Amino acid sequence: MTIKIAVLVDNNTLIDSYFCGEPGVSYYIEADGRKILFDTGYSNIFIDNAHTLNIDLSQITDLALSHGHNDHTWGLNHLIQHYDRRNCCFQKKIDLIYHPDALLPKCFGSKVIGANIPKDVLDAYFDSKQTVEPYSLTENIIFLGQIPRNNHFEGKEPIGSTVDANNQTIDDYVWDDSALVIKTSAGIIIVTGCSHAGICNIIEYAKQVTNTNKVVTVIGGFHLQNASDEILNQTGEYFSQLDVDHIHPCHCTDLAAKIHLSKFSSIKEVGVGLVLNYPL
Repeated sequence: MTIKIAVLVDNNTLIDSYFCGEPGVSYYIEADGRKILFDTGYSNIFIDNAHTLNIDLSQITDLALSHGHNDHTWGLNHLIQHYDRRNCCFQKKIDLIYHPDALLPKCFGSKVIGANIPKDVLDAYFDSKQTVEPYSLTENIIFLGQIPRNNHFEGKEPIGSTVDANNQTIDDYVWDDSALVIKTSAGIIIVTGCSHAGICNIIEYAKQVTNTNKVVTVIGGFHLQNASDEILNQTGEYFSQLDVDHIHPCHCTDLAAKIHLSKFSSIKEVGVGLVLNYPL
């Protein structure tokens, strides 16, 4: 058995591979008999890219959201329109897995940066599984829920604002930021969205939840855009001690961060259309 991870949306595209990119994330994952969509990007391009890759999004069994920002959730409307145009009739609603805070309003100043889909429309197509605890999609695939922020250098700064249970506007520390971890015979594979919780915190929690120290790869945003020297150095030090084969930093990870991390880990390129296969 194998694991397939296809990049449907990323900031980057690959030379001689003719797909469209945008500042966002969407991955298609096949493993353990499940067909999982992880995030939906900002627009409808993940649907076009999936079509080019011969991936039928009407066949997905699960949709997991890494967090509630627009570059990861605004494709949801387009996915529902895609289903509506095709008159898709599902015998079972698609499981939608996310942190309870993911669909709360999110703003950056006056700009709306949160999800924008009405709940009644969402409920017509998806069976919501809201969780702050790890949630097992299968024996080997786990949505991590809320990531503990145990180190001193990650996940400490708010990004815009959100609302609390009393409908009060508060700083948004993106507590809804989560990730997927896949257990394999060779170690674990971690798939992230933006890593607002901190890429090191996420990896440590994935290791704890799976009781596994060996990491095959980490693919996704590492939240290292214009990162300070302190954060880059602390992150590099962490990776220097991590038992990992290679990493696929992308999306919100800039060139300076990739160059820095390359001193400590084997960096692999990522772009829309990339398909990774690993033994399960």
